[in-house]
Amino acid sequence: CGLYYAPVRAFIGRAWPGEDADDLAQAFFARLLERSGLDQVDRERGMFRSYLRGAVKHFIRDHRAKEAAVKRGGDAIHVSLDDEEAAVTPQVPAPDDARFDRDWALTLIGRALDAVKAEHSSARQFEVLKPWLNGEAGGASQSAAAAELGMSAGAVKVAVHRLRKRVRHHVQREISETVCSADDVGAELNYLIEVLGRDAHNRAGRAGA
Repeated sequence: CGLYYAPVRAFIGRAWPGEDADDLAQAFFARLLERSGLDQVDRERGMFRSYLRGAVKHFIRDHRAKEAAVKRGGDAIHVSLDDEEAAVTPQVPAPDDARFDRDWALTLIGRALDAVKAEHSSARQFEVLKPWLNGEAGGASQSAAAAELGMSAGAVKVAVHRLRKRVRHHVQREISETVCSADDVGAELNYLIEVLGRDAHNRAGRAGA
């Protein structure tokens, strides 16, 4: 629950921007555990990320259906004989699946960065070099970072390379907890990199417009 809380909260928050996303996210996980939802997970049927995303979408639909029923004057969901399917399944657009996957990828990276920071011998060096680990360096100069740290430009380049390897290691370790086998780790990692790449491309396009 702790690992997936951030992407689930963000997903729900986009569905109900005017409500308390924290309360709703906690309600989702409580329902998942109370109904033994995790007992239905089958590793052979795909990524746990996909299963959980589907479960959140069901939670959103159910909650909105109950809200609609209360607004109509009762807790029962009134079914229209003219359009039974539309009455049972509220026609509400779900949050974008890709956004859930993006938030999940960012959560993994954030956890990996925290792990690398904890094991790194110099907190100051880590914070200065962090932009080259989380993709926020932009046009920043490693030479300037080297001067700030009292290191050579070559030493900074080597340090960034080593830190990136450690971040990748921790991301892979986190992914290995959520996939069926070691063979799936690389595929999931490549997919999440692709998701982040598409997001960066889309943001660049909006900025250019």
